[in-house]
Amino acid sequence: MNDFKDRYINFFTDFGFKKLFGSEPSKDCLIDFLNSLLEGMEEPIKELQFRKNENLGSAAFNRKAIFDLYCESESGGRFIVELQKAKQNFFKDRSVFYSTFPIQEQAQRGREWDFRLDAVYTIGILDFVFDDDSDTPEKYLYNVKLSELETHEVFYDKLTFVYIEMPRFKKSLADLETHQDKWIYALKNLSILTDIPAEFRDDIFLKFFEIAEIAQLNTQERDAYEDSLKVYWDNINTMNYALQEAVQEGRKEEKLLIAKNLLATGVFVDTVVKATGLSVDEVNKL
Repeated sequence: MNDFKDRYINFFTDFGFKKLFGSEPSKDCLIDFLNSLLEGMEEPIKELQFRKNENLGSAAFNRKAIFDLYCESESGGRFIVELQKAKQNFFKDRSVFYSTFPIQEQAQRGREWDFRLDAVYTIGILDFVFDDDSDTPEKYLYNVKLSELETHEVFYDKLTFVYIEMPRFKKSLADLETHQDKWIYALKNLSILTDIPAEFRDDIFLKFFEIAEIAQLNTQERDAYEDSLKVYWDNINTMNYALQEAVQEGRKEEKLLIAKNLLATGVFVDTVVKATGLSVDEVNKL
């Protein structure tokens, strides 16, 4: 076991995400990545502190929220960073719901409070594409704030949602223009790279690739990564199987529709069977 053919770990595994962004040795990488996403919108983050990533509501009946990573900057900003590997019903609703916990925890209980809040950021690294996103096939990055509908001006600037649809990021090494481009490319392609590209020879990426190198993992880490990788591929295979089943079901529906139309025009059953590949029983039921 542990005979890995890849040089670098897969970022999209639970182990890979926590190793590369959720540990103290890799915190500089997370800070640099977040700054690349927020550049031009917010003051650069200088320091982050990892916080307990499980929040319980203020009452027993409140639902539990578990974040992948939960951090606080030196200026008090709260950052939820999530890796979402598969589509989920009401994902946007869940994302907004999670953002309410860092807001609520800022309430100063037992004393008068002026309701001043520190900023809350939800960062979603998505290994899927939003279903309602077909009109903008080139768009892969979303920066969302509360805005006024008529003027389109930001109404409240302390609640920010950033989503990256990784499957839509198609840039090659030659296309990379910004530091943000480099980060998204590195995360998406890490497990298939065999060496550090020339474009990534600055200090932060050299550190990132060093942490990501499988040869640098100790025995316990390699075992944990192998388990995480198995779960990742099992999930991929399950989703692929479900997709194939859906395609086959769609073809079956199409054949049934064709058979109905042929029968309606008076075509004999045996001719319909030959034309559609359906069984005699299936056609007779129509």
